[in-house]
Amino acid sequence: MNVRRSAAVLAATVVIGTAAPAVAASPSPSPSLPAGLYGSGDPTYDGVWRQSFALIALHRAHAEPAAAAVAWLAGQQCENGAFPAYRANPAKACDAKLTVDTNSTAAAAQALSAVGGHGTAVTKAVNWLKSVQNKDGGWGFAPGGASDANSTSVVIGALATQDVPVSEVRAGAKSPYDALLKLSLPCADGGAFAYQPDKKGELRANADATAAAVVAAHGTGPLTAKAGTPSGSACADAPDLTPARAAANGASFLAEAVAKDGHLKSALPGAEDQPDYGNTADAVVALAVQGGPEAARGPLTWLERNSAKWARQNGPAAYAQLILAAETAGADPSDFGGTDLVKQLTATGPAPETASQDEDDSGPSVWWTVGAGLAAGAGIGFLLSSRNKRKQP
Repeated sequence: MNVRRSAAVLAATVVIGTAAPAVAASPSPSPSLPAGLYGSGDPTYDGVWRQSFALIALHRAHAEPAAAAVAWLAGQQCENGAFPAYRANPAKACDAKLTVDTNSTAAAAQALSAVGGHGTAVTKAVNWLKSVQNKDGGWGFAPGGASDANSTSVVIGALATQDVPVSEVRAGAKSPYDALLKLSLPCADGGAFAYQPDKKGELRANADATAAAVVAAHGTGPLTAKAGTPSGSACADAPDLTPARAAANGASFLAEAVAKDGHLKSALPGAEDQPDYGNTADAVVALAVQGGPEAARGPLTWLERNSAKWARQNGPAAYAQLILAAETAGADPSDFGGTDLVKQLTATGPAPETASQDEDDSGPSVWWTVGAGLAAGAGIGFLLSSRNKRKQP
């Protein structure tokens, strides 16, 4: 769920474990960008991803998104149910030149499920994901690509919107959990998850992959993740590894990784180690899902104190990650270290409809009815004038 993990940028950066350049945020999208889109940065590689997580986060925070934002995302879907990272001309039918991917599709399925009213679109998206499931039970970023922990995890989040248990979504005999378990490291190597095997077939611990896989091993995703109950944090190998055991081991790895400084680190080429805000937010969600709010308290507190500047620089997806961390770990996203994350996220996109606008759109209001009854005594011209003023945007 890192802010940088979308489209081609995701495929390139997850493997090397570095963050992509920050996408600058602004109070409102540039006029040159599509109406309804959150953020002012180039949407080529992350349009659907950041829009989806913005809608998921607003839903989790009980905030109503603008209808234009929902319509924009729904319009990105191809006829076969898949989503690209960005579809510049939704009026043009998708063709072989337009690259679709599992991550954008899975994120969009969860977002449209969250806002409601798009059941057919969600079902089509999930059916497309099932159609490109690999033989090992997992998914790669591109359809047919080698399975990786991040892609498999975000798809599990989409599967969780359906009535069929994740364990029953199979390619032959393999389920998504089988694919994740293949990427789980033994406790001697920290109990983490790898993104995918390296060129030599070896598994290397990856914090981003681990955070995603811990949540997915519980059969949930960003839309449905909830804090669990307190549990032991020690890593323990088992002859018959289960998703629950692998999740506990992965959480143990994350807990140890954030214990000293309160955050995860990322090392950019040629630079010293520095805080990885996005992965730390994802780790908060994973730790809370595995061990309850108290297990995530340390990194959550660190984010409250230090993430405001990072979120401003990175825009909608960053605000969304912080909202999801706050919501899952029991914090208030409207007062996150003094920052109203919901307000800041909303400001990066189209203005939501106000109560007065909704009232006018739904027909004569109660106040208009009352006013009509008073018109004989007060003068109908004054009342009409007052109502017109209330209807101004």
